[in-house]
Amino acid sequence: MTTRTTRLRALVASDSVAGLLLMGAAVIGLLWANSPWRHVYVNLSELTVGPAALHLDLSLSSWAADGLLAVFFLVVGLELKYEIVLGSLRNPRQAAVPVLAAVGGMVTPALVFVGVIAATGATEALRGWAIPTATDIAFALAVLAIFGRGLPRALRVFLLTLAVVDDLLAIIVIAAFYTESLTPAWLLVALGCVAGFALLVRLPRLRWWLLIPLGLLAWGFMHASGVHATIAGVLLGLAVPARPVHGEKGSRVHRFTAAVQPVSAAIVVPIFAFFSAGVSLVDGAGPLAVLRQPVFLAIIAGLMVGKVVGVLGTTALVTRLTPLRLPDAIGLRDLFPVGLLTGIGFTVSLLIAELSFPAGDMAAAAKVAVLAGSVGSAVLGGVALRWAARRPRSDDMNLDGVTDVDTDRIA
Repeated sequence: MTTRTTRLRALVASDSVAGLLLMGAAVIGLLWANSPWRHVYVNLSELTVGPAALHLDLSLSSWAADGLLAVFFLVVGLELKYEIVLGSLRNPRQAAVPVLAAVGGMVTPALVFVGVIAATGATEALRGWAIPTATDIAFALAVLAIFGRGLPRALRVFLLTLAVVDDLLAIIVIAAFYTESLTPAWLLVALGCVAGFALLVRLPRLRWWLLIPLGLLAWGFMHASGVHATIAGVLLGLAVPARPVHGEKGSRVHRFTAAVQPVSAAIVVPIFAFFSAGVSLVDGAGPLAVLRQPVFLAIIAGLMVGKVVGVLGTTALVTRLTPLRLPDAIGLRDLFPVGLLTGIGFTVSLLIAELSFPAGDMAAAAKVAVLAGSVGSAVLGGVALRWAARRPRSDDMNLDGVTDVDTDRIA
């Protein structure tokens, strides 16, 4: 691999560039779907490809959500494996606060969503309760990288830990609540493929010509089982060893991440965003009908209010009522912008919106709300980060009675 290619892959995989590519693709999809050429966009989204004999004759938009997005979830699985074995989730005491904050940041938006829907009486929309619970890691870290200069580096680790746990919980929610029909036989075969992958990936020599087909089989059988196929990506990522094996200098998790992350950031997630964000507001009942849907306000409130209250409130209670403290150099005030950043649902929220409401004005309202809530959270989060960076900081931000040592800043 040439130096130029290596630099390009590193640039594409960086937080800020990945976030910009994601946002750019979503904007293009939304504008195209509401342009005079929107019929071309619809025809492209609905174009069916794939072998019908294997029940894989899917539209391009379905391939993006069920197929390509499995690559994104493979990266999530790899990140989870590293954090659990060697990273911020290894030490339960250190991980406790961001983990509990992640739980609060998922439960509270769900309660806000249910409260708004119950108040409006639109009980048919309750199926979307999980939409505002997700956090988009790439987008949130991109905003932090751009606007968080001068803040402690520990804040990025905290946000990453929180977002990874958030993704893990979102994966569990998708598997548990959005599996309409289950074929146990195919699920067992899929898990068998994952087990075979786990054995092969630990051999002294990586045999890509076996690993890739086995991964594809795991995805295919998971899709046939009724469980959302992206779960296969997570399981495959968790199967990769995080510690160096067979005398290797680096871990295979890092090797896989370096290979897959640029593809996920530059191709997979932007394509998914392009198809998912393409909500037409000019066809059907029109934009006002979409914006009047109770689900629109419920998702906006969940992302922009529920997330902040959940993350900040849970952290405040935990640090004041228990011996647990925030990581070195992070104060409770820093959790306000972090809470806003967790309101950037985007990728996973759009996926859950598609699973909750397959079509119609409610589906359109849910997607528009995810886009609006995510962008609003990003803008407010960026402003809050700059405000936090300008404020003077004490020598003991986390109030643990010990002078802060880890004072490296985001450059």
